[in-house]
Amino acid sequence: MRLGINLVPEDCARTAQEAERLGFDVAAAPEGFRSDAISVLGWVAARTTRIGLLSTVIQIPARTPVAMALAAATLDGLSGGRFRLGLGISNSHVTEGWHGAPFARPLARTREYVDVVRRVLAQEPVTYEGRHYALPLPGSDAGPFRLPGLVRRDLPVYLAAVGTRGLELTGEIADGWVGVFCTPEHTKRALDALHTGRRRAGREKDGFDAFLSAPAAVGEDVEAAAAPIRPYVARFMSLGDRESNFYFRLATQMGYAAAAEEVQDRFQAGDATGAARAVPLEFIDSTSLLGPPARIARRLTEYAAAGITTLGISPYADTTEARIAVMETVARAHREAGLPGTTTGMPGGDGVPAATGRPGREG
Repeated sequence: MRLGINLVPEDCARTAQEAERLGFDVAAAPEGFRSDAISVLGWVAARTTRIGLLSTVIQIPARTPVAMALAAATLDGLSGGRFRLGLGISNSHVTEGWHGAPFARPLARTREYVDVVRRVLAQEPVTYEGRHYALPLPGSDAGPFRLPGLVRRDLPVYLAAVGTRGLELTGEIADGWVGVFCTPEHTKRALDALHTGRRRAGREKDGFDAFLSAPAAVGEDVEAAAAPIRPYVARFMSLGDRESNFYFRLATQMGYAAAAEEVQDRFQAGDATGAARAVPLEFIDSTSLLGPPARIARRLTEYAAAGITTLGISPYADTTEARIAVMETVARAHREAGLPGTTTGMPGGDGVPAATGRPGREG
């Protein structure tokens, strides 16, 4: 199991440089309603040399599939072939409220979107007749376009998924999965669904990257370490209504239905502080890396045994230096647990970290 780092825009280049030095495999940039992933990863690509780059995840309703493929091909070329394209349908709250796009039939929309992206990257003249996407536009006399130039046609595509049907679709059409809020036990069930999808498509398990995001906070007091993670969990549990919120449903399936309802009720009533307090410590602890190094090492071993191939940590601390210290602790725990790592920048590698010395300073 390799390590990844989830970036925040404010110190993304410095954090990625330190992750590269520490032997992390990939630097991942999220995308929501606050920042986009392509800008962050473009900035990081110019200031690193080896670490892989992953979007976690670019929102499908925010861009046409052709615009997405052009951005992916450009960033991959500029970074020397280090980019991995992570996509997600987002949720109805953000899709409809922020992007003004329809959310209905999200799995069918995802399938068509990935299909068009792959056709563009394959440098084919792109024609497509789907329910959600049509190229060229019906009734137009425009001819099909193709992407010229050198393009990595096998650029890896990852999908974010939570529910069983979404996980099966990810296994069927993607090269990797982006997961969140998973215990080691839930990870095993998610991977079963992913592998069902791969079998359906006649694809092998080998080479598929299961990337899981997990908050990380270091300290002897586990409850104190969990405190800054509480608002993050509360916000995701409270997006939109209960029926359409993937994360609310996930918490319910994990046995935290009453707590998830209280979190959402408080958050939607304007009590964000109370919502954060209502998040069960057990939920945070079971889906995060918390505590002293030895405890973190045990959790890393559990995730590796469950089948996670890349664990992307989100360091929780007040300053950049403190976040880097969390990264250093996790990297040390990773080594002490005897888990292999790589900085090849590509999924599926099993080499030895080659990071020696310190990259050039940001700026």
